[in-house]
Amino acid sequence: MISYWKCKDGFSEIHQWKSGCWIKVTNPTIEDLAVLKQRFAVPDFTHDAEDIEERPRVDHEDNWLLVFVRVPNKSIDEDGDTVFSTSPLAILIRDDVFITVNYYPTEVLDDFIRWSNRRHLNACKGYDLLLSLMLSTAVWYLKYLKQMSAMMNAAENRLENKMDNDELMRTMGLGKFLIYFITSLKGDMAVLTRLKKRLRALPHDEDLLEDVEIETQQALDTASIYNDILERQQETYSSIIGNNLNRIMKTLTVVTILLMIPTVIAGYYGMNVPNGMEEWWLGFPFAVVLSLVLVAIGYFFIRHSKYFK
Repeated sequence: MISYWKCKDGFSEIHQWKSGCWIKVTNPTIEDLAVLKQRFAVPDFTHDAEDIEERPRVDHEDNWLLVFVRVPNKSIDEDGDTVFSTSPLAILIRDDVFITVNYYPTEVLDDFIRWSNRRHLNACKGYDLLLSLMLSTAVWYLKYLKQMSAMMNAAENRLENKMDNDELMRTMGLGKFLIYFITSLKGDMAVLTRLKKRLRALPHDEDLLEDVEIETQQALDTASIYNDILERQQETYSSIIGNNLNRIMKTLTVVTILLMIPTVIAGYYGMNVPNGMEEWWLGFPFAVVLSLVLVAIGYFFIRHSKYFK
């Protein structure tokens, strides 16, 4: 789908392309790509933009500046759990033509349009529009990171009451999402570094460029901190599980040792050989009392032994 957006008191959709407008391409069809190629001589970048694993980068081809950044996404899986991920966003700039292409759903672009209307943004085009989209991307990373933080705190509270396998798996999933964010943000920072060198000789908003750098770095630092915290939590949970398992095994070992004492005595006196107690009427009570006494002595010894504390 191809739509055209003009910035005047915020972005509003127009019916046809005008110089300096934003060409927003969402999940393009073959016909959409053919229109871009025929009308604007857009280079062949389809496979790169469609590849979910495409890394952030800056490229040049036929006077086009091609910028690939990774934007955050959020979805709900079939089990009702929240899934965070990242996907590539292709941005193409040449003279007065500005095109964005994304194959995967994201809130970044639509939210940016709504924000521009609230702020009555004017004359946002070219490299300033590129920087504005990157700033919006960094802001959405921070929004999703706050949601992850809330999910981490909720999982921690539930795990304090009960060690549940489902909660542990959700915690591991959050760690995977954070790794995705960290890797993508590092790539976006590298893209921003390359753009800074190129923009030195081109007209752009220097304050906007600084804001993008600050917000992206803040998102990267926040994701790294949350990832470190989550790793510490997982190590703590592993230690707790290990300690609980050791306690259970210690209890089972003590019970096994104590049960062996009457078993040995019963086995000894129950052998089909003369032992002097066959005709003694107190033979059975004596074996029972002896077993109980030895079990009590064994329990006393184990309880005060340093090996079982």
